Amino acid sequence: MSKFLLFLLVAISISIAIYSPNLIRLYKLSNLYNEKTIAYNFINMDKFFFTSEPIPASDEPYFFEESYIDLPDKYILDGKEHNLIEGLEYFSTDGLIILHKDKIIYENYWNGNDRYSKHISWSVAKSFLSALIGIAIDEGLIDSIEDPATKYLPDFKDTGYEGIKIKNILQMSSGVGFNEDYADPNSDINKFGRAAARGTPFRDFAKTLKNEKEQGTFNHYVSIDTQVLGMILETVSNMPLREYLSKKIWSKIGMESDAYYITDKTGVDMALGGLNATLRDYSKFGYLYLNNGSWFGEQIVPKEWVKASHTPDADHLMPNAGELSSSEWGYGYQWWVPGDPITDFTAHGVYNQFIYVDPESGIVIAKTSSNHRFRAEKEYSKAAHIAMFRSITNHIQQSISD
Repeated sequence: MSKFLLFLLVAISISIAIYSPNLIRLYKLSNLYNEKTIAYNFINMDKFFFTSEPIPASDEPYFFEESYIDLPDKYILDGKEHNLIEGLEYFSTDGLIILHKDKIIYENYWNGNDRYSKHISWSVAKSFLSALIGIAIDEGLIDSIEDPATKYLPDFKDTGYEGIKIKNILQMSSGVGFNEDYADPNSDINKFGRAAARGTPFRDFAKTLKNEKEQGTFNHYVSIDTQVLGMILETVSNMPLREYLSKKIWSKIGMESDAYYITDKTGVDMALGGLNATLRDYSKFGYLYLNNGSWFGEQIVPKEWVKASHTPDADHLMPNAGELSSSEWGYGYQWWVPGDPITDFTAHGVYNQFIYVDPESGIVIAKTSSNHRFRAEKEYSKAAHIAMFRSITNHIQQSISD
């Protein structure tokens, strides 16, 4: 064998050793949303991405009392009746749990899930990050939400985030240009997904984004905004996001199970949507917000922060803001406000993950899903879920009054 051929074989072998793990992850990512495997994939994300060390369950797990009721037969959407069970099936519901005050009144699982399944949260994780920002401000780690991000992230000067206020980042009004269309293979969010699978540091990706609009004037969903908030939190707390979450929330509200984050190859947690946890533990976070950040008398998240989180405070953040927003829903600090009326609020992740809170009725609904139709039916699926949740809420209130 010639020296050239030997060199070529060695070079090829080295290239395979270096690049094959990334190629394997990219191949797996391309099949992540396959209709036949999506439900399995969403409870096995550690097989597709780099992941963190576990966020340990609470030393004192809390178990809600259980007092079950039946779901209503119908829900109303656009003035028409729809079968609720058929709706849950159509949107590929993986788990559904309903709390009324301090009791579980409904719990069920489908598609291979059970109460121990650690399901990907997607953007529901953003609402957890919001709570941690509120805690960090209360502890004095962040001076003010009026501070620019670059006060805490000086390496973000000369990027799209230079001079952008933390408040505007919280409210998805940073002005940073970003295409969040999951149906577009060339969108920024899909580029980010491929970069994450390759192990590209999240920080490096965030620095590539440019500012397109004046901050604080237009509500446009930019997932990387949340990742930047996560970087700020890790800087001021001097610990990984998962550790701060564990110390400030997970250990304090009786979480029953371990959880974990998707990470980049440097071990940085995916704040924007990488949390994986059980449905029961997601519901506990909703219960915390139902009670204004208090957990059986202990104030975990500042009460004022919780209220501000689901209270749109500018025209571009209101529901149905028209040309001032790219969404029909309103927005607070990483929480959605569907509107009509502005009384309930929800965390929402792609493929229909929800933590829905209705303070007036004392109801929390947590839902995980693997809806392969989401990309094509995003707005319809969002509207249908709020309609289902409100019908369930009305049914429960009627059942109690009867």
